Amino acid sequence: MRADWAAAWSPAQRRLHWANASLILLAFPVAWVMVAVPLRELLLKFVLFQLHKTLGLLALAVGVARLGIRLRRGRPDWDAGLPDWQRKAAEGLHTALYVLILVVPALGYLVACTAPLQIPTLFLGFVPVPAVIGASQAWYPVLLQLHRGAAIGLVLLAAGHAAAAVHNHRRGLGVLRRMWSG
Repeated sequence: MRADWAAAWSPAQRRLHWANASLILLAFPVAWVMVAVPLRELLLKFVLFQLHKTLGLLALAVGVARLGIRLRRGRPDWDAGLPDWQRKAAEGLHTALYVLILVVPALGYLVACTAPLQIPTLFLGFVPVPAVIGASQAWYPVLLQLHRGAAIGLVLLAAGHAAAAVHNHRRGLGVLRRMWSG
């Protein structure tokens, strides 16, 4: 950690944190809706899949930017009132969140690449995203299950992260306040 570290997250870190959270929390319900839409509503299904893919690619880009800033700048000191076991748990949770923030969209991209029905990925609805690998009857179901399970894990960990932040905020610690307004 840098010696000149401030007591709060930087504005860029805060903005990227909330952007990442918003993208993930939007992509998750879109995924459940898109698979539930019947094939007779093919256009809606196509649009929802493209929206989900765009949200995932944006979440990946924001996640990479967050990780880059975090590695370069570090993080603020922990609140003095936070028990050691909670600090260690939070460190583990943050590591797991960063891993999943990167892995979930990467798996989603691989799912799209290996899908038996090769429907193009259109970033923002019109920019074609090339597939790095081709369709695979063997890998598609494996990657799909990994993507789904990791996404559920990401949302559950994020919910736990948010609950812990609110809990500590109610205890008078500045964790949530520092991430919200610096």
